[in-house]
Amino acid sequence: MSDAGKLSLLAGFKEFVMRGNVIDLAVAVVIGATFSNVVNSVANGIINPLVGAFGTKDLTGYSSCLKGPCVVNGKGEVTSGIHSLWGSVVSATPTFLITAAVVYFLMVLPVARYLARRAARQQPVEVTETIAEAEVEEITPLRDIRDALVAPRSGGTA
Repeated sequence: MSDAGKLSLLAGFKEFVMRGNVIDLAVAVVIGATFSNVVNSVANGIINPLVGAFGTKDLTGYSSCLKGPCVVNGKGEVTSGIHSLWGSVVSATPTFLITAAVVYFLMVLPVARYLARRAARQQPVEVTETIAEAEVEEITPLRDIRDALVAPRSGGTA
């Protein structure tokens, strides 16, 4: 590859990385990873003990054997049968719901409201500009018609 090709490749990569949306995405990933610790703490510290008041605190321990006798060895591994760990799904569900609620109410909803207010503020300007453009487009044919009507009276051509 020539030096010019390497430079354009590096320049293209630099342009890609320096775009705002790539940097915003990187920040979102870092914040999301950190935020997952908060959500897990809430789930493990509040939700699981509440569920534990009605059953067991460790929901991941719930399981069923779907087919045949499930034989578990000393390491806790299932050696025969089909073992379903449905408790882990039940345990992950509150974590998902908490995460979804926090993301919706603290991020999606405020941003949607902000964008709606911003669009409402910008809309009258755009409507006024559109009306002005429409008036200019309507005036031009009217002028042509007027000139065509006046031309025979003055003896000129259209």
